[in-house]
Amino acid sequence: MTISFTYQGSPARIVFGNGASAAVGKWVEALECRRALVLSTPQQAADADAMAQRLGALSVGTFTDATMHTPVEVTERAVGRAAELGADCVVSLGGGSTTGLGKAMAYRTDIPQIVVPTTYAGSEVTPILGQTENGAKTTLRSPKVTPEIVVYDPQLTLGLPVGMSVTSGLNAIAHAAEGLYASDRNPITSMMSVEGMRALKEALPTIVNSPRDGAARETALYGAWLCGTVLGQVAMSLHHKICHTLGGSFDTPHAETHSIMLPHTIGFNAAAIPELMKPISEIFGGSPGQALYDFARSIGSPMALKDFGLSEADLDRAAEIATKNPYSNPRPIDRGSIRALLQDAWSGHRPPY
Repeated sequence: MTISFTYQGSPARIVFGNGASAAVGKWVEALECRRALVLSTPQQAADADAMAQRLGALSVGTFTDATMHTPVEVTERAVGRAAELGADCVVSLGGGSTTGLGKAMAYRTDIPQIVVPTTYAGSEVTPILGQTENGAKTTLRSPKVTPEIVVYDPQLTLGLPVGMSVTSGLNAIAHAAEGLYASDRNPITSMMSVEGMRALKEALPTIVNSPRDGAARETALYGAWLCGTVLGQVAMSLHHKICHTLGGSFDTPHAETHSIMLPHTIGFNAAAIPELMKPISEIFGGSPGQALYDFARSIGSPMALKDFGLSEADLDRAAEIATKNPYSNPRPIDRGSIRALLQDAWSGHRPPY
C-alpha cells in the first residue's frame, strides 16, 4: 500500500479538564496580556460578568452582544469597544456565536484569543471565519483567526439545555462526517473523525436521559474537540455549503440547520462514495444517511426545515444559491438534485440512502 499525505496540526494550545476554566487568568498572563475583554451572547451575559470578576484586575469588562452568524456590524461595535477599553486580548465564553465574534475581531486587529467553549460547536479550533453582511454569509480561512488557547471545561456544559446539546452535538458530527470524504483528507483527520463521531454517538443519548451526567458531558466535549479539529484541517463540502446558504441568506438557526441537513447531505454523497462512508455505517448502524436520520430522531433532534421559518417557496432560491460557486464535493451537484434534497429536508422525510 502506498501512503502519501500532507498534515498540518493546529497551533492552538488545548487545555482540557474539569475545572479548567478557573485558571483562565493564568492563560491571559501566558499570552503576556493584562487587559482581557470577555465576550458572550446576551443570554450568557451573567456568566461573562462572573468570568470578568474572576479575572479581577486582568479584565477590562465585557461585550455581551455576540450574535448568530457573526454579523459584521456587531463585530465593528465589538472592535470599537475593545479599542475604547484598551483591551489586549479577548476571552470568548460560550458557543459558536461568541467564538465567531472573537475570531472576527482577531481577523481585523490580530487581538489574541482565549476561547472557553460551553457548547459542542467546534469552531474554536478552526482557522475558519463565517460572517454575514447584507443578507449573505461568506467564509474565509486564515491563521489570524485561529485562537491561541482553548480551555475546555466539561463542568461548564452541565447546564447546557438538552435540545441545544443535541443540535450542537450533531453539528459537531457533521464536521467529522464531511472530513471522511474531504479532497484533502489524510489518515490523521480520518482517525479523528471516527473517534469524534464514536464519542458523540456514545455520549448524546446519555445526556438526553441524564443531562448532568459528568462522564457523558466530558466524552461529548472530547468528541466535539476532535470533530472541530477535523473541520479546521480539511476542506468543506456540500453539507457546509448548504448550511451556510440557509443560515446566511435565510437566517435559519445554525446548529438546528446542521442537525436537519446532516442525514440528507451525507446520504446524498454516500451514494457516490460508499467505501469512504463505511465508518458512519459502522458507528450508527445502517446506510449512512438513514442511520444518521434515525440517530438524530432517537435523541430528539428537530427533523424538518419547515419548523424554523423556511417556507417551501424559499427552496428554489436556496438551491440556486447553494449551487452557485459550490464547494468541492465527491458527487456532482446540480440545481435539480439539490432542490430535491432540500425538499426532503424541509419536509423532514427520511433520506433514501
